[in-house]
Parts: sequence; C-alpha cells; structure tokens
Amino acid sequence: MKRYLLLFAVSFCFCLAGLAQSLERTVRQRLETFFGNYETLYAEIGRCGLESFELDNEKKTLKVYANAAFGYQPFTEENTSAIYRSLKQVLPGPVNYYSLQVFADGQPIENLVPNAFRRKKDKSRLYGKADYKGSPWVKNVSRPFDITQGLQNRHVAVWQSHGKFYKNDRDEWRWQRPRLFCTTEDLFTQSFVVPYLIPMLENAGAVVFTPRERDWQRHEVIVDNNTCPPGSRYLEVEDKGYRWADTGIPGFAQKYREYPDNHNPFTDGTARFIATQSKPEKAFAEWIPDIPEKGRYAVYVSYQTLPESVDDAKYLVFHNGGVSEFKVNQRMGGGTWVYLGTFEFDKGMNDYGMVVLSNESSRKGVVCADAVRFGGGMGNISRGGKVSGLPRYLEGARYSAQWAGMPYEVYSKSGGKNDYTDDINARSLMLNYLSGGSVYNPAEEGLKVPFELSLALHSDAGYREDGSLVGSLGIYTTGFNDGKLNCGISRYASRDLADMVLTGLQRDIASRFGIRWNRRGMWNRNYSETRLPAVPSMILELLSHQNFADMKLGHDPRFKFVVGRSVYKSVLKYVAEMHGTDYTVQPLPVSHFAVREGEKKNTFVLRWTGTEDVLEPTARPQGYIVYTRVGYGGFDNGVYVRKPEYTVKVEPGLVYSFKVTAVNKGGESFPSEILSAYKARRSRGTVLIVNAFDKVSAPASVESPLMEGFDLQADPGLSYQSTPAFCGLQQSFDRSRMGIETAGGLGFSGDGMEGRLIAGNTFDYVFVHGKSIQRAGRYSFVSCSDETVESGSVNLEDYRMVDVVCGADDRGFSSDFRHALLRYCNAGGRLFVSGSRLKKSLVQDDFGAKVLKCKDGGTFSNLNGRDLSGANVRFSLAGRANEQIYAVPSIQCVLPVSGSYSAFVYTEGNYGTGVVYRGKDYRTFVLGFPFECIQDIAARDHVMQAVLNTLLKKR
Repeated sequence: MKRYLLLFAVSFCFCLAGLAQSLERTVRQRLETFFGNYETLYAEIGRCGLESFELDNEKKTLKVYANAAFGYQPFTEENTSAIYRSLKQVLPGPVNYYSLQVFADGQPIENLVPNAFRRKKDKSRLYGKADYKGSPWVKNVSRPFDITQGLQNRHVAVWQSHGKFYKNDRDEWRWQRPRLFCTTEDLFTQSFVVPYLIPMLENAGAVVFTPRERDWQRHEVIVDNNTCPPGSRYLEVEDKGYRWADTGIPGFAQKYREYPDNHNPFTDGTARFIATQSKPEKAFAEWIPDIPEKGRYAVYVSYQTLPESVDDAKYLVFHNGGVSEFKVNQRMGGGTWVYLGTFEFDKGMNDYGMVVLSNESSRKGVVCADAVRFGGGMGNISRGGKVSGLPRYLEGARYSAQWAGMPYEVYSKSGGKNDYTDDINARSLMLNYLSGGSVYNPAEEGLKVPFELSLALHSDAGYREDGSLVGSLGIYTTGFNDGKLNCGISRYASRDLADMVLTGLQRDIASRFGIRWNRRGMWNRNYSETRLPAVPSMILELLSHQNFADMKLGHDPRFKFVVGRSVYKSVLKYVAEMHGTDYTVQPLPVSHFAVREGEKKNTFVLRWTGTEDVLEPTARPQGYIVYTRVGYGGFDNGVYVRKPEYTVKVEPGLVYSFKVTAVNKGGESFPSEILSAYKARRSRGTVLIVNAFDKVSAPASVESPLMEGFDLQADPGLSYQSTPAFCGLQQSFDRSRMGIETAGGLGFSGDGMEGRLIAGNTFDYVFVHGKSIQRAGRYSFVSCSDETVESGSVNLEDYRMVDVVCGADDRGFSSDFRHALLRYCNAGGRLFVSGSRLKKSLVQDDFGAKVLKCKDGGTFSNLNGRDLSGANVRFSLAGRANEQIYAVPSIQCVLPVSGSYSAFVYTEGNYGTGVVYRGKDYRTFVLGFPFECIQDIAARDHVMQAVLNTLLKKR
C-alpha cells in the first residue's frame, strides 16, 4: 500500500511539474508575442522584446523584464495602466490573478513616470532638503522687476556640443563633425543655445554657466592690477581707514599672447582686497578699457574667495546705455571668470565705459578685485606650436577652461595627450569643479557654486533616405556611483529631465509647425556628459544635421525659437518639481507696437499689445518693461509699467528708440521690434515709418528627386540678429551620394564662412530710415508695426508721408494693409515703399499698377553687387552673406505704368528698380531694393533727401 501511495505522490509531483512547465512555456509564448507585437506612438525607439521573466507559482507573482528598447519610450500613469491591463488579458487564466510587475530600464515601469506627471511622488529622485537658500552667484540689481516664480537664485549649466579642437595624432586643429548642409555640429548647435536658450533661462532669473565661450565678440580687452594693455587703466581709490592690499593669493595676469598646455593665467598675478563699509562709493577699484571697436562686449570679472568675502560685492558697469548694477557673491566662484552681462561700448577709453567695484556692502567683511575682461576674444591656447586662428567661441571647452583658470586635471585628464576626449570630459568636470562643496555636490572640492542640473545640446543622429525626419533623442546615465548623484538622490532624476524635455519638444514643435515631430527615445547609456556630472544631466540630440528634412527646420530661426522656449520651459518645470515650488512661464513677445506724438509738448506715447500663449496658461503678461536708447547709444535698464502704454518726455533734436518686453512672476519675454521717433525743431511735418519687415527665415533650399540642399548664394536666409552657424557654401547636392561625409557626398560644404557672424534681421531698420530723415532736416518722424496698420489702430492720414520698410520680406501686404494704403493714397497721401521682394505686394489685386503706380518686372541677380544709380548718386548693395548687413542677392525690377516714371536703375543690364508717381491726387516712390541696405551713409542720406523732395515739395 505504501508503495502505491509513494508512486502516486511521485506521479502527482511529476504531473504538477509538467503543468508548471507547460504554464511557463505558455507564459513565455504569450509574453514574447505581446512584446514582439507591441506598438507605441514612438516607433523610433526600436524593436521591443522580452528579455526574461520570473514566474513564482507558490507566491503567485510574475516579474517581467522587457528589453532596453521598451524602456526607451516615455511612461505615463495612463499608458502604464494600459500596459498592465493589456498584458493581463493575454496571460493564461491562472496567471491573470498573479501579482504582476513589469520592469524596464532597471525599474518597474510605473517608477519611470516622471515625478512631474504622477500623483504619488518618488522622493528618492527629488532634491528635498538639498536646496540652496543663499544669495545667487550674480544678481542684476538694475532689473526693474522681481522674478518670484521662475528660476531666480537657481544655477544651471548648458552647453552646445563640441568646438574646434587640436587632434594630437594628426597635429592639426579640426572640427569634431564634418561640414554638411552649410554647417557643422560644432557651429550649428551654438545657434540654438547662445541666442535663444541661454537668454530665456536668464530672463527667468537663472544664473547660467556654459563651458564654451558665450560671447561672439572677436575683440578682447583685459584690465588688471598687474597688467594693462596700452590705453587701458586700472585705478584704486581709498577712503580713510580703508586701504587696498594684496591678498597674498595668486591672481590673474596676462603675461603672454599665447599659452602653452598646463599654464594657468590665474596664477601669474596678484589680487587686491579691501574691508567693506556701509557708506556708498567711498572706496573702489576701476577698470577702464581701451575698446578697439564700437560694439557689444561681454563683461567678466574675477576675484579671490577669501575667508571674510561678502555675498553682495557691488559692481557697476558703465556702458552706452547708462549704468547697470550687479551684486556678486564672492563667497563662491573665486579664481575664474564670472559673467555679468553683455553691453554696448564705444571705441576708445571713455569714462562712461568701465567697471567699478565698490567696498559698499551690507555685510562686514572684504571685497576682492582682480581682472576684468571685456569681450570673448580670439583663441590663445597653443597646441602643437599653433593656435586655432578662430574666435574663442568656436573652440572647444578644453581651451576656455584653461583660460578660465580651471585646474589641469579638469580640462586635461589625458595629460595633454588627447584633446578630443579632454574636451568632452572638460564640460562636465568644469561643472563639478565649480559646484564642488555646494549643497548639490558636497563631496567634491570646488568653488561652491550651487549648480543643480546640466543639459548638453547635440545634433548628430544619422540620415533618412526616404526624406523623413529623424527627430530628437534623450540620453542619461544611471549605472554610475551606485545609482546616486553626489547629493544622494537617485540618478533616475536625470531620466525625468530627459523625459520632460522630449515631451515638451514634441508638443511644442507639433503645435507651432503642424507636424509630427519624431521622438526617438531615451537611452540609458554610459556617455561622459551624462555620467560625469554630479547633478541631474542629459544630452539632447535635438535633430540630425546629416538629414536634409531635419535641417530644413533646423536652419529656420522660428524653429530655433520654439526649441529654445520649449527646453527652457521644461527646465523651469523640472526645477519646480524637484523643489516642490510653483512656477510661472515667462510671456511671449508683445505685438502691435506703435509710437505716436503725445498731446503734451515734446512727448511720445508708446502702445503695444501683450500676447497670449495658448499652450501655457501661466504665461500671461502682468507688466511690461520699456527700454530706451538715445541716438547711437545703448539701451538703458528699462522702466516697468503695468499697462501696455507709456508716455516719455523727449528733447527735440534727438532720435529716441524703444523696445518693449512683457514680464510676469516667471520672468521676461524676448524684446519687440525696435521703433524710433524724433521731434524736429520747427518741424515741417511728421513722417510715419511702418516696419513691415519682421521676417526671419532659413536659407533657400534645393529639393528634387535628384538634388537637395541649401543655396546660400540664392538666399542665405534671415537669422535673428546674426548667426555663426554657417561654415560655407554647399558644394554637393547629389542625393545618390547620401550618407557620404567627405568631398562629393550629399551636403558636403566649404569652409569660407567659418568664424564669420552672418548678419540677419536686427529689427532695427526704422532707426536707419529715421536717421536719414533727421539729417534731411526739419521733418519729425514716429513709427509703428505693420500689425497696427492692419488693425486700424494707426491712422495713416494723420501723417505727411508714410515710409513702409519691407526689407527682404516676400510675404506681401495683407488685404487689410493694402486697403489702409489705398485709403491713404485716396486721401492725398505721400507713400515711400522699399524692399527687394515686392512681387506679391505688386501683383495681388493688381495693387502695384492701381495704387503704387508700378508693376512687377521680375527679379535680377545682385550677387556681384554692381552699382545702382538714380537721383544723381551711385551706390551698391551687398549681394552675398556678410557681417555688416543682411544680403540682397536679388533685386526687384519695378517698371512704371501710365503716369509714373523710372527713377533708379541697376547699371549692369539697365534694369529699372525705382519708380516715381507724382499725381495730382497723391504721390508714390517705390524702390525695388531695401533702402537700409545702402551702406554708404552719404549715399543713403542723399536718396532719402530725394524721396522727401519728390514726395513733399510742391511742384
């Protein structure tokens, strides 16, 4: 009997084991099928699959481990629930009731939902008590409003991929990436980070560090207590009982034109210090530079952090727009360059162009003075016996780090043997050195600056033969330092940052451009720029500079703005989530800007309209800043106003210029276009200048089954202000050579534009027109945007003459704008129109012939910049991309109709490019080229005088 029972038990066990094995096989088959067929909106993440699973029938649990690609997708509480629900439905009956947990990227997938998108927070990847509460490294005291729900007192690091570096084994300076589609990644990413992302972060109140030089100014002047260039001056003023003295610690001195490897300029000199007092401007140091050329210069200061340093050292920057005050926390960041801001300076040594450090402080202690640097300068780090020959902003971080006084092990882990890897590592190691000893990086030694995140923007991602978009990729690293960042929180905080940035980009780009922007995924990989930083970090591979479809957007300044704003917003929301604080998104730029004469004597009234952001309900304007410039000076620090209107009292005989920003608790918008106004003494009447040139655009594209690329000669596009993004003309357009990155490959480009800042739209051409009107004598002028004319808020009939600035805008006058001009002409108006792309405005409703009294004669090439002549003057316009003024590669041919006559011709071919109509009822003067592009001031003034005489003088 016992034998039978034993055999039965054995058989039963075998049966159960068989059933278990059968169940496990079924589970495996179902799981493999589920993950093999898994589809997501993010097809670019790669093929999903099952990696392994653990089935425990006794504990009734099932743990499922998906492959890496499955973890590349974003997880939300909604799609996580859907995954669990769908997975349970396909599992065999008994397992339906097991406790199920799905893992990806080393975590249960519900843990991969970013904290910002979930109800129950994962405190292990929030900063919690790790929060900096002290004074910021730098604060602009002259800012006329307070930021309370932005990035105030936050310190962030961003950088723009690579720069030119010395390749040791080939003994040459070279770019990290090839020249494709008129750019290289080393140049291209700067055109996003420097003019868009950094200003947006700073407009939100953040202190931003970037390891590559941020100033595009080629000149550099350094004034120091040890060494001063000829014409510059360092001065100390003392007060009774308060004397300047040496710190006894090495400081900066510029003793060489070129610097060899491992030579620190911050050890070649001395630094000075003085005790603080509460009385203002009793003792101070002055740095007065001899500026080589009028322009905009970044201002950097340096000092030593001493045991008694104060956190409110008072710096005054005297510049063309006035005086800007900064408070610098000298308890941190000593021994390197500290950025204050970028300002307009006149040429030469001037008492209104300098930096002053006062010993005034609310704290008892000392302030320290070392060198002050004006401008970004040229690269001066010698490698292999030679420097790069380029402005410093085009070089890699390794060389900026040496010039900034970083220790050798920070910028050269290889000991000078491999600049390429040194450059990659230096970006993160500079961040760690600066933040060492702060609340976010307490374990490392350093300068105690509380940087709390880093973001690197790159653009390398391959190409698509079918012409589709590549899109964006996020990279982060968790498998380092036991999965912890240096303040003790989980490195999965970096995944949260990457997820939020990619989510924001996909939404914002789709909303603005009406396309489905590809989200490629999130890689948890061992990359230096995400492994080394002591704080949450990510690499954003924004798009592919190797792929034409991506670059059609990537070269467009409107796309750059959207990307910059999207990344800024994600950083803002991420930081707010990390600290559990509220946030407000900074507003969009204002519109419908106009300046008119006030009812009171010698006043102008400014009006504008705030812009709503349909994607961001918090981005509503709560006030505005009006910035003023007098003559050729710089803009002042601005005046805060609550309503969209401002009245300013002026002095007759001076040209005033204005720009407006919108502000709220989260920060400040980008500025409006610049409008100008002038009150003439004994004025003979007022001219209205209408700015109808607010266009920015990508270069001309070539696109056919056989060819694709960009033609910078046909049209280099219109950047915002200027751009360093172009390396040279594209040389190969052959689509069959796609993927080849050497000569002859699709997109291969020259190097003729490297190191040049190509001029774009400055939005400041009303001033150019206005100065010529001023010099013509006794005519006042005001100005407005074309939107105000379209809306009817500006009445053209109030003005003796209307000057419409069309520039290189090819979009044509809107119906409302044409009707407004028609009404003005019917009322006896005097109309001046200039622009190089007037065709649409001329042909729509036959507006040219009926109203402007001219017709479209086509366009002709101006690449060779031949002379134009008319009104007894000859001049030329730049036909190719250059640094002074936006290019005019083609000119509009305008032909007279009955009653009008030709006034200007292009001498090569005798093409008509100017038409005058002097009718009994009204008069028009139309130029087929932009008036502001006449670079010879005397010729430009002569043309304006001819226009005024023709339109306003009696017969």
